[in-house]
Amino acid sequence: MPDGFSHLSADFLGVSPSQLRDTALLGGLMIAAAGAAGFSAVGAPAVRELPSEGVAGWLQLDDCHMALHAFPSRELLLLDMLSHAAHDGRKALDVFTRRLAAREVRSEQRRRG
Repeated sequence: MPDGFSHLSADFLGVSPSQLRDTALLGGLMIAAAGAAGFSAVGAPAVRELPSEGVAGWLQLDDCHMALHAFPSRELLLLDMLSHAAHDGRKALDVFTRRLAAREVRSEQRRRG
């Protein structure tokens, strides 16, 4: 198993506001993304509408976390995953990329620890 951790972040630009307001869709994507990357979730994702009309989601993983923040008025989803380096966060990213009709996806992955 590789030492250290991996931190992947992604910006999804130009996503439909209706997709970004859909808490069931976003929670389902978190579960599917975790499974695709080989993560074990510790419970169900918590995905909530915020007073600011945004949506925030959190999924506790066996060795770290996955979080998202959606801003429908800006057509923007921010995704953040921190995991043990043995997992391939890009597989999780691919799940979101395939399901969200983003105009552009910017991502970066860094080793941590």
